[in-house]
Amino acid sequence: MAKAKTAYVCTECGAEHSKWQGQCAECGVWNVLSAIVLQPSSPAAVSVGARRGGYAGDAAGAPRITPLTEVLLTAEARTHTGIGELDRVLGGGLVEGSVVLIGGDPGIGKSTLLLQMLGTLGAVLPSLYVTGEESLAQVAGRAQRLDLPLAPLHALAETCIERILEQAVTARPRVLVIDSIQTIWTEQLTAAPGSVSQVRESAAKLTRFAKETGTSVFLVGHVTKEGGIAGPRVLEHMVDAVLYFEGESGSRFRILRAFKNRFGAVNELGVFAMSEKGLREVPNPSAIFLSAHSGPTSGSAVMVTREGTRPLLVEVQALVDQSSLGNPRRVVLGLEQNRLAMLLAVLHRHGGIAAYDQDVFVNVVGGIRVQETAADLPVLMAVLSSLRDRPLPEKTIAFGEVGLSGEIRPVPNGEERLKEAATHGFRRAVVPQANAPKRGKVGDMEVIGVERLSQAIDACRE
Repeated sequence: MAKAKTAYVCTECGAEHSKWQGQCAECGVWNVLSAIVLQPSSPAAVSVGARRGGYAGDAAGAPRITPLTEVLLTAEARTHTGIGELDRVLGGGLVEGSVVLIGGDPGIGKSTLLLQMLGTLGAVLPSLYVTGEESLAQVAGRAQRLDLPLAPLHALAETCIERILEQAVTARPRVLVIDSIQTIWTEQLTAAPGSVSQVRESAAKLTRFAKETGTSVFLVGHVTKEGGIAGPRVLEHMVDAVLYFEGESGSRFRILRAFKNRFGAVNELGVFAMSEKGLREVPNPSAIFLSAHSGPTSGSAVMVTREGTRPLLVEVQALVDQSSLGNPRRVVLGLEQNRLAMLLAVLHRHGGIAAYDQDVFVNVVGGIRVQETAADLPVLMAVLSSLRDRPLPEKTIAFGEVGLSGEIRPVPNGEERLKEAATHGFRRAVVPQANAPKRGKVGDMEVIGVERLSQAIDACRE
């Protein structure tokens, strides 16, 4: 039998090295190489697919080069989970043979969501919940607290991947949940459970099982203190979709975001509220991201952002105060800090309004993170409102990208954003001229198109 070899894999980028070194040669990060054991392949090994009767690739023999014009294109058959927000993030429902990785802080609701999904799917598809961190009594107790039907729920308390796959071959589930991948280990490696080699090999076996049998697999992953999935980055490349649970500490609202999805839109967003009976869907998420002010408030601006295919109304708040420091502070939550510094420079150069001696604090209400440039214009309007201590006109929304020369650039899907704002009762919009409709109105909402920053500043005074 061939001797097992040791390699070193980078936990940041997944690059492999033949020997240990302090810095990864690919990504340049220090102290991120972890040892993995490379087991030699055995010619007598029998795949899971062979034990279940094989799969399409076995009967076809050796692969051959095929022109894409001869490939039969069929839409993926999707199964609805019964949870609309989860279906939205997945791209429309479960895809047969897909592997989904779900990460998030401890206690944020990953296990609760998946157990609720299995409780809904149990009557439609056979499923199996594998727990490596809790006992079966704990899983049954949680299901009972959530008022889930216990009859269709089947659970297995096991951490050895070989024994898990043996049980799965016998039970033939169509949906398999592994909670969590960091607790699973394989008999082929001597490393401790949770190590890079164990996580990678166990995930590879589960991915192979999903593709050969058509089983939809969900992997629960722990997160590091930086907020990323613990283990090698290659784990994210192996799966079909990567979902993250986000939420402010102490808040009952949870946001499920897709960072990778081979079967749907990236950055799609699902919003949930945690209650005594588990996670509830939030059908109108824009309402939770807008503060209920009793009257006009200075330093507040409302924008329409897009998360995946969904337009969302979020409130941007700014506080500008005289600085007592030689280097005024620039604090940003929910936006990119370097972009705020750039916008303040544009405001000074092309708007004639200086904030170099002011502390500037900017926050996006609700804990959501806005990653698009459409937030530029509302951020500047909120900063200007706080600096002047003068509220913006009531029921006003804004969006648009601000260029370095002071121009207001258009953003995608402008008409859809305006219709979403009109639905929520907004009567006035300050948007790029290219995004403004020709007749100047959307329903009863007045739309003001601006081309320069100076025009947007004038619109704030009206």
